Amino acid sequence: MTRLPGKIAATTALCLSLAAPALADTQIGVTMTSFDNPFLTILLNGIRAEAERTEGVTLSVEDAQLDVAKQLNQVQNFVANGVDAIIVNAVDGDSTSAITATATAAGIPLIYVNHPPAELETGMPAGTAYVGSQETDAGRLEAAAVCKALEGREDPKAVILMGPLENHAALVRTQMVEEAFAQPDCQVEILEKQVANWNRVQAQDLVTSWMTAGLEFDAIVANNDEMAIGAAQALAATTGKGDIVIAGIDATADGLAAMEAGQMDVTVYQNATGQGEQAVKAAVAAANGEKIEPEHWIPFEPVTPENMADYKK
Repeated sequence: MTRLPGKIAATTALCLSLAAPALADTQIGVTMTSFDNPFLTILLNGIRAEAERTEGVTLSVEDAQLDVAKQLNQVQNFVANGVDAIIVNAVDGDSTSAITATATAAGIPLIYVNHPPAELETGMPAGTAYVGSQETDAGRLEAAAVCKALEGREDPKAVILMGPLENHAALVRTQMVEEAFAQPDCQVEILEKQVANWNRVQAQDLVTSWMTAGLEFDAIVANNDEMAIGAAQALAATTGKGDIVIAGIDATADGLAAMEAGQMDVTVYQNATGQGEQAVKAAVAAANGEKIEPEHWIPFEPVTPENMADYKK
C-alpha cells in the first residue's frame, strides 16, 4: 500500500464526500477511547458500516479503556503490524503528540475522530487529519435552547454536569454555556458545576446530592445526553422533574427516548455515524496516496420536542 507523501494543504474544509475506492487488502487500525460509552458505540458502528461498504477494507479495533498509555501502545502495535492507516478516537486530546509522532514517523496516515488532538490548534501535520464537529457550536446551541426555555422566569438558576476535565469537548461545551448565560439577553446564575464523566449513574448521584442539600435550580445543563438522563432519573426519584429544564448533547437514541417521555427538554444532534463514516473515507483516501484535507467538520443540529421526530430512527 502506498504511504501518504508530501505536504497536505492546511486549509479548513467541510468535506463530506471523499469516496475513494480502497485498494486490495487495506488494513485500518482503530483505537477507541472506550467501548463502554453509548455515543462512541454509535461512532464505532459508523466506522464499521463504512468499512463494510468499502471493498477491500478490513479493521482491527481496540478499546483503550480510557488509558492514554494503552492507546499509545495500541497505535505502536498497529505500526508494527504494518497497517495502511490508523483511526484514533483520542482518550486525551492534550496527550496525542506521541501518537502523532509514532504514525508520521512510520509514514502511516493518521485520522483522529471526534476527540480533537492537540495538533488541531497548531495545524495538523502532513499525513494526519481530524474528523469531528465544532464543540463551540454544541455549547452555544444547547445554551440558546435552554435560554429560550427559561424565558419569562425571574432570576433563573442552573447547574452544569461536565465530562472529564481532560476532555476538550467537555471544557469547550461548558465554556460556551457559561458565556451564553452571562449575556444580557440570557442572565442565568450558575450555582454548581461538577464533573460526572459522561456517566449516567455519576450524574444521578451528583444531582441527588444537590437535591438532598436543598439546592434549588431552574435548569440542569449536561455536556452529554447520558448525564442529562441521569439527572432526570435523580429528579424522578426525589421531587419530580416539574418545570426544571434538562438539556444534553448528542441526541442519542436514549436521549431522544427520554425527550419523548418528557424527561429531557433539549439536546443537540452530533452525527456520530457521519463522523465515523468520514473517518474511514479519509483513511482510505490517504492510504491510497491521495491528498486529504486536514480538517473535516460535521455540523451540530439543535433538537427539541418540536423537531425530535426528524432525528428518531
